[in-house]
Amino acid sequence: MKRHSLVALFVAGTTLAGPAQGFELFGIQFFGSEAEDAAEAVIADPRTYTLTFETGAEGEVDGALRGASNLWGDREEPASGVAGLLAKARGDYARMTGALYNLGYYGGAISILVGGREASSIPPDATLPEPVDIVVTINPGPQFTFGTLRIANRAPGPVPPHDEVEPPEEIGFVTGGVARATIVAQAEQRLVEAWRQLGYPKAAIASRDVIADHPSRTLEVSITVDPGAYAAVGPIGVQGTERMDPQFIVRQTGLVPGAETDPDDLDLARERLTRLGVFRSLRIEAAEAVPANGLLPYQIIVQEQALRRFGIGASYGTLDGLGVEGYWLHRNLFGQAERLRLDARVAGISWPIETEEFDYAFGGTFTKPGIFTPDTDLVASISADRSVLPLYTENSVQGRVGIEQLFTDTISGGVGVQFQHSYFEDDETFGDRTFTTAGLYGRGVFDSRDSDLDPTEGFYIEGTIDPLYEFEYENTLVRATLEGRTYFGFGEDDNIVLAARVRAGALAGPSLSEIPPDLLFFAGGGGSVRGYAYRSIGVDDGAGNVTGGRYLLEGSLEARMRFNDQFGGVAFLDGGYVAADTFPDLEELKLGAGVGIRYYTALGPLRLDLALPLNKGEDDPDYALYVGIGQSF
Repeated sequence: MKRHSLVALFVAGTTLAGPAQGFELFGIQFFGSEAEDAAEAVIADPRTYTLTFETGAEGEVDGALRGASNLWGDREEPASGVAGLLAKARGDYARMTGALYNLGYYGGAISILVGGREASSIPPDATLPEPVDIVVTINPGPQFTFGTLRIANRAPGPVPPHDEVEPPEEIGFVTGGVARATIVAQAEQRLVEAWRQLGYPKAAIASRDVIADHPSRTLEVSITVDPGAYAAVGPIGVQGTERMDPQFIVRQTGLVPGAETDPDDLDLARERLTRLGVFRSLRIEAAEAVPANGLLPYQIIVQEQALRRFGIGASYGTLDGLGVEGYWLHRNLFGQAERLRLDARVAGISWPIETEEFDYAFGGTFTKPGIFTPDTDLVASISADRSVLPLYTENSVQGRVGIEQLFTDTISGGVGVQFQHSYFEDDETFGDRTFTTAGLYGRGVFDSRDSDLDPTEGFYIEGTIDPLYEFEYENTLVRATLEGRTYFGFGEDDNIVLAARVRAGALAGPSLSEIPPDLLFFAGGGGSVRGYAYRSIGVDDGAGNVTGGRYLLEGSLEARMRFNDQFGGVAFLDGGYVAADTFPDLEELKLGAGVGIRYYTALGPLRLDLALPLNKGEDDPDYALYVGIGQSF
């Protein structure tokens, strides 16, 4: 008999709304847009046109001009009346002129003929044929280069490495370089930022003179910077709090009164407040001017979110049955963003209903942010669960207390103590057993990915170590894992991404019979080797049963392609192996392969994967389907 596995996920907060051609989930419009529906409804006098578009250029210039033109971009859509069509045409003069300036063309000529007349000279109440012929003709002219460049009041140097700002010359603001208008704007930003990094928060561009010399085809630029007054951080006020402690908000920013003003410190302060998860909106505003004492006041303006939140979800698998889960969250227990989250789950529900076969899990996590520094959290958790597995039934209670530290934007870690008491009954391999463990845990992460849910570049490395003592058998155990992921984007807008993942684990200690089964390694399932059931890859105990192993090696390769703004596809290959007493032998590697589709949303891509086991065993399914939010890794 053929077997398969199907997994689906539903999340509370889902609402259906809008016309039949679309639906809304989490406030996101799928398969259509409310704005587009509204736009179609208000076009009472649709006006169409035939378009001839001649740019007199190729490549980058041609693409930029077409991209800037609304007439070109909306050529398949009707305009709203004659006035709307003429407004669109007249607006194209400025848009395409800006596109030429951004590429260094300052002597271009643009003509937009609507029904044979220049669009700029046609009154809005004119009568036009339907459809009307529109001819756009552009002569870009010559490309200009930078001539004489003058900068007055440039920030002094040298400066400490953390205050360095890339000079304008590095982006092409040099005599002889292509005179793109964007380079002038970026140069001004860098000149101002250089002063602000030195403690001059009100630095600004005092004057700018730009002269296009057409005979020499050069652009002469003179920029004067006004650094303003030097300032240190002054008094910090808080506005908009309802339940939050204002003093805690100030302390959590890490801003120190009397310290030199630094835009990097302000950015970090915003990130720290955002991480609290308490505010619907926040901003940090400086006073309009630096006072005579040089201490610049700041005001933190916040709007708090609702105190409580809850959610429910469900999953279903033809092999694993139905699972229902939910959580309740309090964001701000005592006024300093203390979070309490309670979770509950019931799984393994199938027909006929047998409650003794259900899996149960209950737990709570308390988080106290800013325990020692603004980047240090105290985290305490306790949970109890009952899991009915093929070889045994596990009943356990566990807890952890520790600190989590964010060291930099890319490096974080955590350490603490943990305990667990477990009873394993009806174990077909080793019989009933009880284990009690206590010890330490450690975790370190390096994360340079550009996104958590849909990365296109960067690295992710995570390592864990758990030194434990087991009291029933009086053994010392050490469990460690190391996982690495990397991503490489190719093509326009990184629409092709190659992703790779590898994970290894090892457990040092006594024989397998004296190790808690939940500490042993298994593989298989949606987050491991797709195409195989969850925890189905392990060690054969000689009686046809699969137990956990002392060593783990698994990995994945994915090729991801994005077809358009909404849809993409994936091809993948997963592999994994678990060993009892020797490091995994690649000859015994279990492989799974498949394809998937992605539907991109603001929450991340919705994922549907179909996987086939390439080393199919007697008890393995023929295929498996996986549904989720975000890429698989």
